[in-house]
This record gives sequence, structure tokens and C-alpha cells, in this order.
Amino acid sequence: MSTKKKISVIALDPRAGESYKSDIEKLFADVAEVSAFSMLDGSAAGVLDRADLFVASTDAYGSPEELMRHIPIDSQTMAVEVSFRWSELRKLKELPAGSRVLFVNMTQTMAREAIAQLEQFGVTHIQWIPFCPGAAEVPDVHIAVTPDELRYVPPGMETVIDLGQRVCTSGMMIEIALRLGLEHLLEGPAFQRYAQEVATSNYSFDRMFARSIRLESQFHILMESLEDGVVGVNEKGEIFACSRHAEEMTLVSAPLIQGRRCEEVFPYIPFVQCMQGRRTLPAKAVKVGGVNLSVEVVPVIRQNACIGAFALLQRFNDVEVRQSELRSQLFLKGHYAKYSFDDVVGQSEAIRRTKETLGRMALSESPVLLIGETGTGKELFAHAVHQASRRADGPFVAINVAAFPENLLESELFGYEEGAFTGAKKGGRPGLFELAHRGTLFLDEVEGMSPALQIKLLRTLQEREVMRVGGHRIIHVDVRIVAATNEALEQKVREGSFRRDLYYRLNTLPALIPPLTERGDDMFLLTEHFRQELGGSFRLTEPVKDFFRRHAWPGNIRELRNAVEYFIYTGHEDIGLEDLPPTLFLAEGTIFRPAAKAPPEDEPSGPFRFILSRLYEASETGASMGRETLLKQAREAHVPLSQREVRDILTDMAAQGLARVSRGRGGSQLTPKGRALWENGQR
Repeated sequence: MSTKKKISVIALDPRAGESYKSDIEKLFADVAEVSAFSMLDGSAAGVLDRADLFVASTDAYGSPEELMRHIPIDSQTMAVEVSFRWSELRKLKELPAGSRVLFVNMTQTMAREAIAQLEQFGVTHIQWIPFCPGAAEVPDVHIAVTPDELRYVPPGMETVIDLGQRVCTSGMMIEIALRLGLEHLLEGPAFQRYAQEVATSNYSFDRMFARSIRLESQFHILMESLEDGVVGVNEKGEIFACSRHAEEMTLVSAPLIQGRRCEEVFPYIPFVQCMQGRRTLPAKAVKVGGVNLSVEVVPVIRQNACIGAFALLQRFNDVEVRQSELRSQLFLKGHYAKYSFDDVVGQSEAIRRTKETLGRMALSESPVLLIGETGTGKELFAHAVHQASRRADGPFVAINVAAFPENLLESELFGYEEGAFTGAKKGGRPGLFELAHRGTLFLDEVEGMSPALQIKLLRTLQEREVMRVGGHRIIHVDVRIVAATNEALEQKVREGSFRRDLYYRLNTLPALIPPLTERGDDMFLLTEHFRQELGGSFRLTEPVKDFFRRHAWPGNIRELRNAVEYFIYTGHEDIGLEDLPPTLFLAEGTIFRPAAKAPPEDEPSGPFRFILSRLYEASETGASMGRETLLKQAREAHVPLSQREVRDILTDMAAQGLARVSRGRGGSQLTPKGRALWENGQR
């Protein structure tokens, strides 16, 4: 008697785990031992015992990497997929149209996912409102629906419909059977009943139970519909399939080669090497009958055994046509560079030097690291580097690394296979590395990448290949990296938050993008450029130009553009200090650069002298003056001062014995030494 298979179910909530276990046992109890583990009760902590298959819900550990830390190496895994029973959906379709209905679940995300699935099944005649424990308020609703989470239903509901725990999908059960080599169960009545009870929007499962002949027919239809030539061999290396396109490319007759050894018919296709190594052999060029072909060989792995292989053949001219089509599609999707070095506005020595340096770096294939403050135009330079490179005809794909949470960023960069996680698109989706093939990938704010993803990025840069989330196939990519950072990566390397080996890989060609304060009068060229771009009409007065030269511009070009747009809506032709955006004065921490030479003693705009004068006026009446009052008077006098500057000046005056500075609301008062300093300056 054969030994039973072992199936381990892993879930976040113990009740959900037991429910999934019960569903699986209904179909596999005779041939498999099913165990359930949960994170909430601690049974899923640590490394679990070996099993033939681990079936895990996507919320159990939070990420595929975390799952792999809790199961033995080389374990077979798949995701839990859940649905509703048709009988429960019929109850919901009986609710009055237009009803407002609360859907109650453990978390807001789980509630929204369930609602989306119900709408896929046609329950769209009512207005769903997601609800979970800890919600700020209970909506004014009288009907609640929950998947066996009655404990979270708010009290006082007139109607409560308990759908019970969501059940495992028919597709999930079929995948378990296929993964464990239990296909014979698919023909049994238990599977047929299960498929009829569970709602599905993807397949007509009743057709799968009498499918043997049909599958063979469908395989041949699929093979003949592919533009690639396909040759298939079994575990013995015997040819069992050869498509019409493959016949044309290799000049053979499919009926005559059926059952023959692959090396006899196709000595130039490395089937044996592929099956022995159990790995995909990337495309290589071979010449057959005077025609250049691209040949890729892919193994078929089942139960950790190689049971055959397929060769995919393309003519080289076909490959070029498809790449051209792909480039056109990427262009339409916006994956192309929009700017060149000619679009960089500025004539300063700093910006000319940067453009010349990056122009030379663009001709290399090495990674470029753009280093600069926020708003200096790093993305514009990334576009320009691509436009000036040998990859200019390829795609340009950009992503802000810091804008994505870790699990979403991984799937964005590397793509995912169907079923990799809840909500994964049918058929999977390519990642940005695949979309940027033979082009450039721009990684903005690369310092925001997690340590786990840093490792995966480093491997991709070293091996030039990616593996999609939830996938097993290696995909070759040819991508040039341009990265950008507004932080000191060296410091992050020393702190241990950024990998040293990845830093040196990205830092091959570093380039500093100068801040606006180091670009001299470029700020006025940029002001005019933005004025024309926005369709405005104004002139900067000399006091404003002087203010611009002394302002620290922490937001750099982006901050300048915002100021230009603000000027347009002042309604003034001549922009004076009173027309400056209040944020330029009020931003905490703004630092104003000193003028090239010290202002004359009687110049009222000198920050130190201004505060000294106001404290002197207050001392004439024996009064003190607080920081807020000083700041308010500075604004009224159009003296550019921030709270920090007022505080720093008062601290400095106290250190020199010129003023007594009280904490809190006591205010500041000049000492006799401070009064003497002002009076001597007035003589």
C-alpha cells in the first residue's frame, strides 16, 4: 500500500487554517494527511516539518521570502485561493437592489478583497461598505454580511448574513492534485460535486473531468498557433511533438521523426544537457539550412524529476520584428526618454561641467549613480543619459523606489507569476526589468530599498537575469542601470542599512548634480524658462533677485518652479519682496546665505542689526520682546528671517553678553552692553 502524501496548510488565523484543512480533506483524505498551522496561535512559528506540499495563505507570513524561512529547503509551495459557494451567493442576490450593506472581516484589506470577488460573481446590485475591528465609526447601515466573523459584527444590526468561511477554489484543488501526481482523482464524483458547489469566474471546470482527449487536441492547437517553432521530447529524449513552424525552420517532417532520439534528428539542440542540468538553457544562435535560428531549451519538472523538455525556435528576423513591436508598445505606454541634455537649462560652469561629464558617461554600459539634493533634476539627467547612450532606441523605464512598500516593489521590479499572491493578475505580469530589456532602468531614491531587495537587485546586476515572484523560470535581461540618491550612501553603508557590494556596483560612474545655490544666475534663466512654460507675465525687482541669490533653496529647482507659478497668480507685473510666497519666509530651518560682503551699518535688512534695533526700542520703555513679536515685525519690514534664525541670533547675543534671553514667554531684553553697541553704531 502506498504511503500517504503530507499536506501542510498555513494560515494567519487558526479558524481559517482549520477551514482550509477541512476543504482539502474532503477531496484528499484517502490519499493524504492534512495538517493546519497558524501564525496567531504560534503553531506556524519556527521551521515546520517536511511535507510533500505546503499550501499557505498570502497573509500568513506577509511575503514569499518569509514563508521560505519557515519551511524546509526545496519544499513545494502554493498559495491558498478562496471563493464562495453558489448557495451563499444566491442569498446575497435576494437582497433588495440599492441596499447599503456592511461587509465585516478581520482587516480592511481582507474586506475589500472579498467585496471585489463578490462583484466579480455578479453581486453588484447592492452598495458594499467594508468594515473591520477598530473602524473609526459604524456607518448607518442595517444589513451586515460576514465570512464567519460574527464576533466583529457591530451590535444592533437588523439583518446579519453569515456566509461561513470562504472555501478553497476548484482551481486550487486541481493544482494540489497535479502537484502531488494525483490526477486520477480529478475524474471522481467528489471533484465534480466540489466544482459545482464552489463559485468560479475563471474556468468551466465541469469540462475538465472528461478532458483527456480534449487536452491532447488543445495542446496541438496551442502548439500550432504559436509563432515560435516548438519541439518536445519526453524523459527518454524521444521526440513526441514538432510544430508546423518547427518543421519549416528545421526542414524535417513531423510524422517521420516521431519517437526518434532527439540527438539523431536535432544534434544542434542541447536537449540532453538541459534535462541533465534541470535548468533552462538561454537562447543561442545556430545555423540550419543556411538560416540563423535562435534556440532556447526549457526543462519540464514534475515532482522534482525532469520528465522532458521543449525547444523554442525563432528566426532571427522574426525576433527583430517582435522587438520592434515591443518597442512601439512601450513607447505608447510612456516607457521612453522625454528629455535630452539640450533640455537642461543653464549656463553656469557647474552645470556645463555636469553635462559634459554625464555625456561621456552615457557612452558606457556601466551603471551611473546620480547624487544630488531633492529637486535638482536628477530624473531629467537620467532621461538625458539614456538619450545620449547606445540604448537610445530601447525603452526607458523609471521607478521611485521609496514610493513602494517592499512586497509591492519586488513584484514591480521583477514581475510575478499567476497565483503568486492574492489579486495577482491572471497569466502573471512582467516586471520593470523585463520591460526595460535592451534599454535603461532608472531607480530613483535607491537608498529606500530594503536589505532583502538589495540582495535580489545585486544578483540581477551580476547575473543579468531575473526570476518573477512565485516563478521558477530564469529570464535573461539586458538592462543598463541609472540610479539616483539624495542621501549620503557612504554613511548608510557604514551604518549597515545599505549593502557595500551593491553600493560599489551602482557607484561605478558617480555624478554630482549641483544644487541651485551653486549655479549662480542659472536661477534667473530657469525663472524665465518656467515663466514662458506656464504662460505668465512678470518681472523680478532687484530686491527679489538679491533675495533669490541669498536664499538657500532647500527644494532647489522644484521650489523655484513653485515660486514662479505663485508669481503668476499675484496679479503684479513687478514682483517685489511682498509678493514672495510665504513659505519662503516661514519654512522652519530655512537658511539664508550671507551676502558677498557685509552690509553697511545703517542697512535695515541686516538680520542681526534688525533684531538689535527692535530690542533697543523696547528697552527705551523698559520692556522685553519675544521671538514671535520679532518674527512678526521682520515680516512687516520685509526682512527675510525664519524662527530658527531669530533663535540663533538671540542665543549669540546672549553668549556675547548683549542680551538677556528668558525661556518661555519672558522675552528678551538688551543689557547695557547691548544698548551701548546700538548707540555707538548710530553715531
